[in-house]
Amino acid sequence: MSETVTPVSPVTPVSPVASTIARANTDRAGAFVGYLPVGYPSLDASVDAAVALVENGVDVLELGIPYSDPVMDGPVIQAATVAALEGGVRLRDAFTAVERIRARVDAPVLLMTYWNPVLQYGVDRFADDLVSAGGAGLITPDLTVDSGADWLAASDRTGLDRVFLAAPTSSDERLRLAIEHSRGFVYTVSTMGITGARADLDAAARTLVSRLREQGADSLAVGIGVSTAEQIAEILGYADGAIVGSALVRALAEGGVPAVGRLAAELAKGTGR
Repeated sequence: MSETVTPVSPVTPVSPVASTIARANTDRAGAFVGYLPVGYPSLDASVDAAVALVENGVDVLELGIPYSDPVMDGPVIQAATVAALEGGVRLRDAFTAVERIRARVDAPVLLMTYWNPVLQYGVDRFADDLVSAGGAGLITPDLTVDSGADWLAASDRTGLDRVFLAAPTSSDERLRLAIEHSRGFVYTVSTMGITGARADLDAAARTLVSRLREQGADSLAVGIGVSTAEQIAEILGYADGAIVGSALVRALAEGGVPAVGRLAAELAKGTGR
């Protein structure tokens, strides 16, 4: 007599990033995501700076892998990544940085990279090395869901988070794809254009978050142009997390690790800390 085998549905991995963001929304107004590039002004200093962010209120770290053609990055981040590349930083140093950071602080670490370096390195090799280093996942600003089959497979195999971007110009179908396939959060682009601190966030950010909520999104972080505690507080009134990049990189450039720690502490006040 043959036995009937009931198919087992694949188990969705628990996202350390989504869990951290949810906890921040329970304990405070929401989550603070902080970006810094790997290797700037040196590998050691970038590790120390990332640790300082967590020690001063950052919930989730976003570490950028320096790239020679950073089409979405503004002048502050471009200058830092160029300096890192000229200083000899390479993609493999990102895994070293993640491992060293995770040994010192308990916060999820996402790498942010354009897709070509991952292809050159090898998608599965990249995923395996990121897991080995203790990383949580990957933000891919120039990779769309419909062209990311290899990454979807590798991240499903390894349980890594994957963060896709949603922009004000995205169609509803594109938003649905980003929501369905992101794990951790959907990176909600506050305004069109390159990164960089702005005095006023575009109203498009609030509208885009509303559209994403209508499509079923439950973990959204808004980035590009966020530079003050007041802006963070405003964003957390309608989103789950706020992402700061250029302002932190500028502080690191001008005042080193102590300055970036002080700014992080000031910005964290926007979360209700």
